[in-house]
Amino acid sequence: MSRRCELTGKGPMTGNNVSHAKNRTRRRFLPNLNDVTLQSETLGRGVKLRISASALRSVDHRGGLDAFLAKAKDDELSTNALKVKKEIAKATASA
Repeated sequence: MSRRCELTGKGPMTGNNVSHAKNRTRRRFLPNLNDVTLQSETLGRGVKLRISASALRSVDHRGGLDAFLAKAKDDELSTNALKVKKEIAKATASA
């Protein structure tokens, strides 16, 4: 399982551990990923995603999963999230 947010594309970053003597060793900063089930009002069901805590706050701020995916860029989304976005667009167009 890759350490990448399914909605924002946020992944691991690299940096240095710096000791008191200023010795530098490489380290990784991992994103704060959580397994969540977000409710889609259009589809009327829950969608399981692995997203970062900051992405969860962004989803809440934008007014839910449907609104977030409507504004999200396709290149940042995972294949699973893209499939959900297309399902939502199809359901909205037919309704």
